[in-house]
Amino acid sequence: MAGQELETRSNVSPADEPSAEWGWHGSFPNLVQVMGWAIVAVLLLMLIGNHTGRVEDVYLVGLAAITAGLLVFDLRRRRTSWRR
Repeated sequence: MAGQELETRSNVSPADEPSAEWGWHGSFPNLVQVMGWAIVAVLLLMLIGNHTGRVEDVYLVGLAAITAGLLVFDLRRRRTSWRR
């Protein structure tokens, strides 16, 4: 059996990123998904209101659709990344 010590290699310098010194350097992928879907919901809730024109509805639905598409793309990319 190899040595009992774990070998740690990091491409990040603790001088550049202070969090790398204590072992964490990453992102919050679940938080990105949750907040992204919350943004989609808020954009669609903005359709309810006292506005009379429908031009803003096109922009709200369009931005919500683009955001939802990017979130689905991100979710699919993360699920299939290990298969490559």
